[in-house]
Amino acid sequence: MTRIDFHTNVPDKIAYACRLVRKAWGANKRVVLMADDEAQLAELNAAMWTFSPADFLPHVLAGDALAAHTPIILTDNDEAELPHKELLVNLSRRAPSGVAQFERMIEVISSDEDDAAAGRKRYVAYKQQDYPLTHFVTGKS
Repeated sequence: MTRIDFHTNVPDKIAYACRLVRKAWGANKRVVLMADDEAQLAELNAAMWTFSPADFLPHVLAGDALAAHTPIILTDNDEAELPHKELLVNLSRRAPSGVAQFERMIEVISSDEDDAAAGRKRYVAYKQQDYPLTHFVTGKS
């Protein structure tokens, strides 16, 4: 069953996601990043190129001809055909439809009240489905 980790109180979801992906890729994990919409997807794509001058994070958009051979896939469509099933990082405010196909999912929730409320609803829904859940609050030790 998919393990779901909630990372809450995140001040900058895009920068945080880039750091998560850098760590996962460094551990040889294949990652799918789920954006909320096209605007966030474009912001995420740009950030993957610029967030660190010392790191290169090989990524493509879902549907790209190289997606199966690229370790990091970006999408805003949870109905898209996704070649990787190890780790899903969800930046969107919705529960992705294919959660069960992944080994692990990280829900990135900002400190914005609307985003936090949507995250709480997803937490309850996953709990009702008996997913193993963990919760990490950023900024607290």
